[in-house]
Amino acid sequence: QVQLVESGGGLVQAGGSLRLSCAASGRTFTSSHMAWFRQAPGKERAFVAKINWSGGMTYYVDSVKGRFTISRDNAKNTVYLQMNSLKPEDTAVYYCAALRAWNTETVNYWGQGTQVTVSS
Repeated sequence: QVQLVESGGGLVQAGGSLRLSCAASGRTFTSSHMAWFRQAPGKERAFVAKINWSGGMTYYVDSVKGRFTISRDNAKNTVYLQMNSLKPEDTAVYYCAALRAWNTETVNYWGQGTQVTVSS
């Protein structure tokens, strides 16, 4: 089992940056593919980015390519999402997740979420 706790959200102006962190506990973190999702007000939760267990592969939704970077430090059991050039449409609750497999968006474990608000 994996427990996930996100941090790093907040209020930022458009064009600014934030780095989200997801601290994981549990024996299986280093073998888990990890992802970030987000849920904007009135919308369904949506995939943002994922990283494989070793950190050697990443994948992003088109809307964040070139602006967001997902990374992980297995020695610290932590996954990160560096968000640059933020836009008001990035405003959402961001969730860290452990994926069931690399080629799926099915989630085994969710974090509790962290709010990101981008003002125009």
